[in-house]
Amino acid sequence: MAADGMNYAPKGKPNPVVKAGEFVFAAVGLDHGHIGGMCNGLIEAGATLKYIYDTDADRLARYLKEYPTAKAAASEEEVLNDPEIKLIANAGIPSERCATGLRAMQAGKDYFTDKAPLTTLEQLAQARETTQKTGKKYAVYYSERLHVEAAVFATELIADGAIGKVVQTIGMGPHRANPSWRPKWFFEREHYGGILCDIGSHQIEQFLHYTGAKSAEIVMAQVENYNNPQYPGLDDFGDCKLLADNGATGYFRVDWFTPDGLSTWGDGRTFILGTDGYIEMRKYVDFARSKQGGNLYLANHKVEQYFDVNGKVGHPYFGQLILDCLNRTENAMTQEHAFLAAELCVKAQMMAEKAKGIVRQ
Repeated sequence: MAADGMNYAPKGKPNPVVKAGEFVFAAVGLDHGHIGGMCNGLIEAGATLKYIYDTDADRLARYLKEYPTAKAAASEEEVLNDPEIKLIANAGIPSERCATGLRAMQAGKDYFTDKAPLTTLEQLAQARETTQKTGKKYAVYYSERLHVEAAVFATELIADGAIGKVVQTIGMGPHRANPSWRPKWFFEREHYGGILCDIGSHQIEQFLHYTGAKSAEIVMAQVENYNNPQYPGLDDFGDCKLLADNGATGYFRVDWFTPDGLSTWGDGRTFILGTDGYIEMRKYVDFARSKQGGNLYLANHKVEQYFDVNGKVGHPYFGQLILDCLNRTENAMTQEHAFLAAELCVKAQMMAEKAKGIVRQ
């Protein structure tokens, strides 16, 4: 549903990179609706969904109906012990995603998790150690770049030199809260990780990607609960500034204040400034003009141009991930990039909470 970010599951055109049955995966942990987008992307790239497993019977039934060729696993162990399964996709509670990933990798499976991929630096250390020991992947669904055609097209434009060297990104990631039907964990800091760790992860990953940064530091980070005192564990606003090793800077704002009058769950935008031009993406809506997403605006020394990229660019990440798992390459996203984004998200949240005088055990 366009108005519902938690269950937003993009679908694209099939573009298989493998034959049926050549790459088999399972979906384990369905707490966040992003699991639908993860499964859709893999299936469109040719993967075969064999098992679905969740402890909640209603959720399990809903996803079995959505993917009727898959079957319910009796337990997580059944999935882990099946030699045919090459990858496990997970969108469990954020604080539990790392533990699931450790079990998957130790069982010889590659792991594909929703963002935020983890919520503490201790979990990050465990994940790094396990990937090194097992040689397995801990891939992350940073969907606001990977599953958005405008974001994919922006990568192509930058690679072609359309705006010169990228020197700054500005990201805006508003979301609709829908508190009446959100699960309990959504409001509990120890489970969702805080707003900068959670939805801020999209913004930090994009900053690293578009600037080509190999490392970065958090310059400023803030979180606040402006309008939800009944949920003391919730951050409904956060912002952050970053500095990359190559000198590029980034700023982003995330919040849970999408008004009900907006036709989509969030007016996500990304601005990319280069030495020879700039790009603006209006990813999900061009509000008051068009309810369609996939809008990209480009200005450089030669043109001032609008692009409608819906259905024209695709989502190559999923096919690349499948081939990376089969060939042990890193074309979709390097492991270090995925972990660096996660590390900066956790550190940004920690800095913001320290500034507020919040002590976390």
